[in-house]
Amino acid sequence: RGRSFRHGDDHGGRALAVSDHTALIFDFGGPVLLTPFELRHVGERDLGLPPGTFAWTGPFDPAADADWRAFQAGEMNEREYWAIRAAEFAELTGEEPTMPALCSHLYSGSEDELVRPQARRLLRDAKAAGIPVGMLTNDLTSFHDEDWLARMTVIREFDVMVDGRTEGVYKPDPAAYRLMLDRMGLPAEGTVFIDDQPVNLAGAEEVGLTPVRLDPTDPAPGFRLARTLLGLPQE
Repeated sequence: RGRSFRHGDDHGGRALAVSDHTALIFDFGGPVLLTPFELRHVGERDLGLPPGTFAWTGPFDPAADADWRAFQAGEMNEREYWAIRAAEFAELTGEEPTMPALCSHLYSGSEDELVRPQARRLLRDAKAAGIPVGMLTNDLTSFHDEDWLARMTVIREFDVMVDGRTEGVYKPDPAAYRLMLDRMGLPAEGTVFIDDQPVNLAGAEEVGLTPVRLDPTDPAPGFRLARTLLGLPQE
């Protein structure tokens, strides 16, 4: 691993070198799993709906999605945003107004079609280098049913998983990150945390994690930064 790279300052004012970053935590939906926005066309096709029926665009076109802008502004949380989408889905289809019902159509493809290959390679490269890798997610079991979760082999590649819905504590609550760190037996300092939501990254930084934003509209820079921080070779 390279030893000369410096990335910002930790909360004690000391710069962290690459060699100081020795653990990795992923959010799941967005950094590892494609977002629902990227799979709208799959759901429409699966349901026999005309293209463009699912008009929510999120980060891919915030100007066209007022609810997304409200979420980003802190006027609603992510679960409230998706509850609106699930209700719209139910009105269109007559199915249950739940995220598992909607996601069963959006995420009906194979695992290779749903998981970012860069995330899978980063996960495996980190583990091969002896770097512990955890998953801290808010709503995995709120969005997907047990059968779908069972077929996602990537989930079993993480050393530890904490799901907010199961634990009753959600990012950006500091308790969520501390629970994850406790389960992994890690300090916050030197642990890289990858998420796609600025509010969750801010929460991570507050507890001393090194935040890396994974922008679903342009994911490559986030993966490159994580590799640099962890001293892993670039792809």
